[in-house]
Amino acid sequence: MREGNRKGNKKSQPFHHKHSLGQNFITDDALFEQLVTLSGVAQDDNVLEIGAGAGGMTKVLSKRCGKVISVEVDGTLIPILRVALHHCENVELVHGDVMRLNLKQVTASFNQFHIVANIPYYLTTDLMNMLLTSALPIESINVMVQAEAAQRMVAKPGEEGWGMLAVRAQYHYRPQIVLDVPSCMFTPPPKVDSAFVTMQKREQPAVEVQNENMFFKVAKAAFAMRRKTMANNLIASFRVSREQAEMWLFNCGLEKNVRGETMSLQDFANLANCAAEYV
Repeated sequence: MREGNRKGNKKSQPFHHKHSLGQNFITDDALFEQLVTLSGVAQDDNVLEIGAGAGGMTKVLSKRCGKVISVEVDGTLIPILRVALHHCENVELVHGDVMRLNLKQVTASFNQFHIVANIPYYLTTDLMNMLLTSALPIESINVMVQAEAAQRMVAKPGEEGWGMLAVRAQYHYRPQIVLDVPSCMFTPPPKVDSAFVTMQKREQPAVEVQNENMFFKVAKAAFAMRRKTMANNLIASFRVSREQAEMWLFNCGLEKNVRGETMSLQDFANLANCAAEYV
């Protein structure tokens, strides 16, 4: 989602909502303040804002943080932002697609930084996967997303939303839904409600693994065919025999007919550590 002018109307708004960019603007100025407060960013913090919109959130971040780098993909908003933010000396505006930009280069002036983002629903999974698998020095990720996507970030084993997004989010971070945001808070109102998710970086990963690549390969295998057993998914993903796959599961204290969607991060870690000895 993107934010816009609180009192804008069809005559006064200098831009139009672009359906192709998933633009639904936040219309309550007080909400910007609340979201920044919930993100926990402080005066000495650096922030990468993804989705500047018309600058409502950017202004609040500018008051609360040390430096803000704000990325906006919509070129028609750039002139508006330059005017709206001309007093914000600690804000650097970047015009570009966050999925195509070299974020390491964009944030080169930051030793560490927080992310605050109001993003289109269609971009959520791709953007989150990119951020969660990057080597960027991110201290926290704070995003407004579709409520269903938020549930997938905080889901637990056995729940419907439990999958790779939850595994990636919970391995390095502590995701929490801190605010439910109804569709009426946006203009135009989307067809679904939203939620604001905060994700603080863990000092250490949630589980200890010998090889992170193996850990994520095992987790990915677990959800490759959700209706299959973990043994069948191991056979398909690692090209091992059924006997070998079931031996790995047995050595980890798991039933041979266990399904990946019921396995925890610790189960994936144990299985990955076991598999690493044979692969």
